[in-house]
Amino acid sequence: MLPQPQLVRAKLEKLHPTQITVGKREVAVKRKHWDGMGRKARVAALASHWFPAVYGPADRYYIVDHHHFGLALLEEDVKTVSLMLLKDLSWLELSKFWTVMDHHQWVHPYDTQGVRCTFDKIPGRLTQMHDDPYRSLAGEVREAGGFSKDVTPFSEFLWADFFRDRIDQKLVDSDFSSALKKAKRLAGTQQARYLPGWCGATASA
Repeated sequence: MLPQPQLVRAKLEKLHPTQITVGKREVAVKRKHWDGMGRKARVAALASHWFPAVYGPADRYYIVDHHHFGLALLEEDVKTVSLMLLKDLSWLELSKFWTVMDHHQWVHPYDTQGVRCTFDKIPGRLTQMHDDPYRSLAGEVREAGGFSKDVTPFSEFLWADFFRDRIDQKLVDSDFSSALKKAKRLAGTQQARYLPGWCGATASA
């Protein structure tokens, strides 16, 4: 059964991701921010930040958000974090578990090309997630005001796929600043109006 209380402590290294990729550039930004914080600020940040998670088969905790922050903390040698448990699905068989997770939009099984994969392709550890530079690009566009933060699950990945179809990866890899400028312009176009957090003409101003 689900451990009590609903807010529990867990080891970062044992948390199971629910997505295949992250933007490693965004992880690096979060690491830099963490590195610049004092001890008290770090303690306060950890105390106030809860990772939403599902209790799954084999006594594993599956986090459904904040993968970038989790990986950044792990790379900064943070050992434990607090989890806010959303649901107990530990009694389900693994295949049924992933079906239920998919139904709740708690899993994003897409690879670095934006192609949907089978659930067994999802890594077992945060450190095993793959780098998607377009996810980093989407994160930078949002931080720059190109689109608004939205409650839609995995909304930044939808933006990443939008940019993936319109900006050559060679540019993203070799000249991220130029790719970011192009992405910010694209974010304000009518082509992007279907995406969560779209700001219209304001985004391209």
